[in-house]
Amino acid sequence: MAYMAFCGRSNKPVDLPWPTSISVTGLPIAPRWPTSGPFVPVKFLSEEDGRTKAISQGKIASRSSTRCDMTKPHSDIPATPVIQVIERMFALIDVLASRTDPISLKEISEKTGLHPSTTHRILNDLAVGRFVDRPAAGSYRLGMRLLELGNLVKGRLSVRDAALAPMRELHKITQQPVNLSLRQGDEIVYIERAFSERSGMQVVRAIGGRAPLHLTSTGKLFLAAEEPQRVRSYATRTGLAGHTRNSITQLPLLERELSMARQQGVARDNEELELGVKCIAAGIYDDQNKLIAGLSISAPADRLDDSWLPKLQSTANEISSALGRHTGVPDFTS
Repeated sequence: MAYMAFCGRSNKPVDLPWPTSISVTGLPIAPRWPTSGPFVPVKFLSEEDGRTKAISQGKIASRSSTRCDMTKPHSDIPATPVIQVIERMFALIDVLASRTDPISLKEISEKTGLHPSTTHRILNDLAVGRFVDRPAAGSYRLGMRLLELGNLVKGRLSVRDAALAPMRELHKITQQPVNLSLRQGDEIVYIERAFSERSGMQVVRAIGGRAPLHLTSTGKLFLAAEEPQRVRSYATRTGLAGHTRNSITQLPLLERELSMARQQGVARDNEELELGVKCIAAGIYDDQNKLIAGLSISAPADRLDDSWLPKLQSTANEISSALGRHTGVPDFTS
């Protein structure tokens, strides 16, 4: 059986020879204990058969060789995770991130201070989710899933940063809300908006709000970029549920709408999501000429002006250029 002690203030492992002279209070384990007097509060854990359990709470005399950081924590230091296994997972990922080459289980265990069986169990779970790879027996490195998620986050942050100033300029011209949206599954998500009270239109969907693809102008752009079979799969999966009497709820009508979007390079929402509100959208593309976002103007149904289309498209092109896209007409048919 192996024993570990964790400092009550920092919850970090300390070097504790066992057995040692301790004073066990027998009180229930708690995440923190106040430090007072000449004692340092610690939490004692045992590891047996790969399972960790708290066995007691105790105090080690501060005059002993075991030391905990007695300084008051700084307010700018982030709190450790409440769930212990998540804290350990973070520690393992940090160790793997510190090296470009695969690291052995023994070395990872030594660097984190975790028991080898605990290290092995958490790494195996991370490998199932592709957050960790095992290039050879007994060695580990960061997995491709982290790269995928990192690229996703990078793309979202980059498009927002590139779009913010052009969106504000477009809003000044139209005096109507200008929206930046991304696709997530079968919905779009609003990630930024430029608007003012002078538009005369109440903004119903706030940043972070979602809406079905087939009911929104930006969503139709994403569907128009799909293969016909994938559009049919979307229709089957969602049932093309409607929100208003203008909603497109039949596949042939949706396919006709998407064909127009491909031809014109813009898509429309004709009071299909909300009665009294119309939208027009143009696509934003990355350096691989892939549609990654939509830029749309929302307006009261009687105020939407088609004369805004050239400026909407040029603004979307400006954002796309900032993201590295080469100028050209998007090819929806490839």
